[in-house]
Amino acid sequence: MKVQFLLNILLTIVWVFLTGSLAIVNFTFGFLVSFLVLWLISRKQENRKYFRIAPRLIGFFFFFIYELIKANIQVAMDVVTPKFYMTPGIVAVPLEAKTNLEITLLANIISLTPGTLSIDVSNDKKVLYVHAMYIEDKDAFIEDIKNGFEKRLLAILR
Repeated sequence: MKVQFLLNILLTIVWVFLTGSLAIVNFTFGFLVSFLVLWLISRKQENRKYFRIAPRLIGFFFFFIYELIKANIQVAMDVVTPKFYMTPGIVAVPLEAKTNLEITLLANIISLTPGTLSIDVSNDKKVLYVHAMYIEDKDAFIEDIKNGFEKRLLAILR
């Protein structure tokens, strides 16, 4: 997987130098073209993990940016209005993540989103305790964490 990523970057750099434009749009287009070329070349190879993970990683990036913007707007609106709409609480989120890396990344991604903070992990590593500023429905909050962040993160890491 590392070799395919490095080849993709190398082909992207070649594309940028051949076109003579260092614009981010040109770099992105070169990355996508080189990804497509590498995908077409390696269709019959068994090690195609890079071609499954890369789109998931890009999708996760845009999902996280969307959630980040949404949470920022929610917190900002609560700050500038005279009435507080917060319903804070601590929720125990059951985990499907097993390894320390998976749990740590999930906890950090949750903490990066405004209005949420990962507090602790149970000793058996099956529950993550999360403090949130806006918990109107505990079950919906747990589903948002599990189907939004955890599911997508585990699809990348496994």
